[in-house]
Amino acid sequence: MDMTGTSGITMETPELPIEITTYILSFLHVSDRKEASLVCRSWYDASQDHRFQRNQTFKFPASTSSLDLIRGLGRLSCCSLVISHLDGSSLSRAVLLEVGLHLGSRLESLALPGSSVTEASLLALLPHLTSLRRLDLRGLDSLFMSGAFLSRDEQRQQVRVALAGLEELDLSDLRYLSDLTFNRLTGCTPKLHRLSLAGCHIAFEFDPYRGCPVGVVQDSSALLSLRNLRKLLLEQSSTMRGLDLSRTSITPESLRSVAKVEGLRLQELCLRGCKELTDYSVEVLCKHQPGLSSLDLSACTELTSRAVLAVSLGLPNLRSLSLSRDWRITDKGLADLVSLPELKSLDLSECLHVSGAEMVKGLSGPGPRAGLETLIFKSCTYIRDLTVYPLAQLLGASLRELDLSSCVYLTDLSVRAIATYLQGLVVLRLGWCKEISDWGLLGIVEPTKECEPAQEIEDKDPKFTRTFGNMGFFRPPTLLFQEKPRLVTEEDLRVFREQEGASLLALHSLQELDLSACSKLTDSSITQVIRYPDLQRLSLSMLPEISDATLVSVAWHCRSLTSLALSHCPRISDHGIARAAPHLSRLQHLYLSCCDAVTDRSLSVLAQHCKRLRTLDISMCKDISITTVDLLQSQLPFLENVHCRFVGGADLTLTL
Repeated sequence: MDMTGTSGITMETPELPIEITTYILSFLHVSDRKEASLVCRSWYDASQDHRFQRNQTFKFPASTSSLDLIRGLGRLSCCSLVISHLDGSSLSRAVLLEVGLHLGSRLESLALPGSSVTEASLLALLPHLTSLRRLDLRGLDSLFMSGAFLSRDEQRQQVRVALAGLEELDLSDLRYLSDLTFNRLTGCTPKLHRLSLAGCHIAFEFDPYRGCPVGVVQDSSALLSLRNLRKLLLEQSSTMRGLDLSRTSITPESLRSVAKVEGLRLQELCLRGCKELTDYSVEVLCKHQPGLSSLDLSACTELTSRAVLAVSLGLPNLRSLSLSRDWRITDKGLADLVSLPELKSLDLSECLHVSGAEMVKGLSGPGPRAGLETLIFKSCTYIRDLTVYPLAQLLGASLRELDLSSCVYLTDLSVRAIATYLQGLVVLRLGWCKEISDWGLLGIVEPTKECEPAQEIEDKDPKFTRTFGNMGFFRPPTLLFQEKPRLVTEEDLRVFREQEGASLLALHSLQELDLSACSKLTDSSITQVIRYPDLQRLSLSMLPEISDATLVSVAWHCRSLTSLALSHCPRISDHGIARAAPHLSRLQHLYLSCCDAVTDRSLSVLAQHCKRLRTLDISMCKDISITTVDLLQSQLPFLENVHCRFVGGADLTLTL
């Protein structure tokens, strides 16, 4: 690097050793490290260090430009690919051919979503993928429709050699998966650790409790049978640790037969949306698979608190549990559940009868208790301040993610408790908590409203008259949405700046914050509180009182933002976007639907400053034209989705 001094003499600064440059780059966010690698050759070389190349996933559609990208990835020591929109065309065949040629021994994971790839194309690729650890074939019905996939011995032999080390296989949402094709494919993967069959049509065999018909005896060319699934689990019981049977019609007796497979020691089991399961089936599962550390029972609508008690008593090593949308579950059993010392994640969203009172009791007890890191109470309408306050105190040392969305009765007291005791939070969601106001975010107690003297001495007794014209007890009560909250003044903000009390500003580590539809919030609190340098995702949608002042303040103080939602904020305008955009260079997802003051001028500013934009929602912005939208798409290379319904009279959602 050359530098010219005041005397006009050109000096060359010494170049740092690549090890020191690599160490410096290790402190940067991935996106910033990518930008730094473009500065000079030495920085680029440092950014290619092996420690930065782990778990890298590249997502792109099949296109002519992707061919050069694949060749370039050949310089990496390892990588993962997600390639979409593959079909039977010559271009798709060329893409897969380049993957096998340049990345064959380096590819660790391959997913082909939204594709209709042919059998011949995939079978030509698989023998080259000798380092593959994860293969995602979900929804690829085109491979299995004919029933001839891997039907030839020489094909199976080649694939078996390449996929001998495959650990994860995803076969979700395959309508034509049969015993024959399942056996052929899994016969080439002898050391599976995880298998997903979510949404597949599985023929579960005789259930004496329901009188279901007996499943097929011979290998079926139409359906996958429980018998074949059990056979695979038995053969690979020494390595199989994760199984996903979500959205299947598995019955209690079928689950029992799976759980009892000899030698099977599952650690992860997902049964999301299996509506046939009962409390008895969960009890049997816990008895035969006590080593489970992750269990998903969400949307199993027949389950009650009896299942919760079975989990509490039978799964001592449980770390993650989801009971979302299990509507019959109550507080009963939750005290025992939170006594599991290994439990880190608990999802109770949409459990309408849960108040959290028993959780407080369990966490307050003298025995062992869970060090929860993730707690989700979304749409649990029985959750009140009386629960959140003690939970915040009890979980302050461990909790990192808290979701209280649509807990509509929470007030500023809960916000102050969160700011006081949960200062290590990384994710906080308070969307649709409509009673939260500026006072809560600022950590100030709202001054008590003073009554007028005339109101104090007024006779409160009902007035009985012949015409009922002035009877006080017939007067309808004032509704909550009719009451105007006392606005925060400059004097209140002066007090906020001087105090050491807990405002939301205390949550220094926040990376995601959702305040959607907290309609009492205004610029007064948001401009003072939302100042998080590491914040990546922020939702302020449906806040009618915020203006450009909020947008500019957020952009200035939260420069790591990758996602910003401002939909249905009528006071956000071109002026605010013009001032904010220069500070939002990392922004990838922006939502501005129903922002009537946003026009074509904003799109021009975004094209100039937000080069990484991938998703843009400008639906129902009446002063934006389709012509400008088209121009924006040509200027932003990474833009994938543009939602522009009813823009310029059109009803469009464009996916590039």
